[in-house]
Amino acid sequence: MKSNLDSLMQDRNLDTLLVLGNTQHNSPMYYLTGGHHVGGATLIKKKGEKPILFYRDMERDEAAKTGLKTISYSKYPEKELLKNSGGDMIKFSALRLQKIFADLGVDSGRVGVYGHTDLSHSFAMLSLMQKYLPEITFIGESGTDSVFLNAMETKEEEEVARIREMGRITIEVVGMVKEFLTSHAVSEDEILLRTDGKPLMIGEVKGKINLWLAERGVENPEGTIFAIGSDAGVPHSVGNASDPIRLGRTIIFDIFPCEAGGGYFYDFTRTWCLGYAPEEEQKLYDQVRDVYEKIIDEMEINMPFRELQRMTCKLFEAKGHPSPLNTEAPLEGYVHSLGHGVGVNIHERPWSSLQFKEDNLLQRGVVFTIEPGLYYPSKGMGVRIENTYYARPDGTFERIAEFPFDLVLEMKR
Repeated sequence: MKSNLDSLMQDRNLDTLLVLGNTQHNSPMYYLTGGHHVGGATLIKKKGEKPILFYRDMERDEAAKTGLKTISYSKYPEKELLKNSGGDMIKFSALRLQKIFADLGVDSGRVGVYGHTDLSHSFAMLSLMQKYLPEITFIGESGTDSVFLNAMETKEEEEVARIREMGRITIEVVGMVKEFLTSHAVSEDEILLRTDGKPLMIGEVKGKINLWLAERGVENPEGTIFAIGSDAGVPHSVGNASDPIRLGRTIIFDIFPCEAGGGYFYDFTRTWCLGYAPEEEQKLYDQVRDVYEKIIDEMEINMPFRELQRMTCKLFEAKGHPSPLNTEAPLEGYVHSLGHGVGVNIHERPWSSLQFKEDNLLQRGVVFTIEPGLYYPSKGMGVRIENTYYARPDGTFERIAEFPFDLVLEMKR
């Protein structure tokens, strides 16, 4: 939670946090500002003090909406800075940041650097800053274990409410996709047909998904996985837009939209076979569903997430499938980790992979996915089931959004 930032800074021996970039689609900045439309911002938080947001005058109203203390860049006259920098924009940025640091009393110590910016410009600017302020050390952190990801790991009720709303919208759109697919006519060779008699392609389905999400005021910045057949056998294959949709083939539909502006995400997956499921596809699905149910039964508050990954590997191996537990980088069978945290990033702490530390816990306040799957591209099929859960303050686990688990969707025509 945000209230943990100071203790996390203390643990990491960080004196100051420096966040650069736009407030939207920039998770550390969004987390502290609420994502109001402020471009090219600078946010500074000293240990034990509240964050301060520096902004351009044209965005003063949006900056004010953040509720933070705000200071306009116009306090640092542009003409003077440009003159002193000789028109060099990297030097200009470094001189302005030096003056900002001076006003805030940041002249030494360890400064953690975060945000989404042009890497080349930011690297050059901070390198120059290091020369101007040799008593400061700029610190970069792991992208999987930073101060911000640790703070984001446990959610406040207001954050969970926003994730629930994203779940509601996600499930509504998934239901619309189900209705859309099952309402199509089918050719003699089992291809879904549009009203003009042409095959229905994956690209058209994705277009509908994007439209329906946009109509509900949310975004799809990471795209959607809608993959059929052998593509469904590759976990992160997004699907081929020109592939026709056929009966009896496994379709992995993984959808993970977020609030407009890059806010809170939701993550959800179902595997479908339209019309019928061949015996081998049904068997694979039943095995994934069985493992999913067993893992849900094993979840306990404060257990290391990776222990569930270990259990999942053992369960799938007992069914004859390779897993990361005893196979180096398997390409078929169970090939990934069980789940991950969800928040203002689609992937964040807690992590379930066996390589991560035991401090990735299913503690009260975390929102996380459970998503076992089996993948056989050589056989033209793959299966994944995913739901997002909330570890409630009372120690119970809440499945945030409900949707049927049916593998086979009956066609209406």
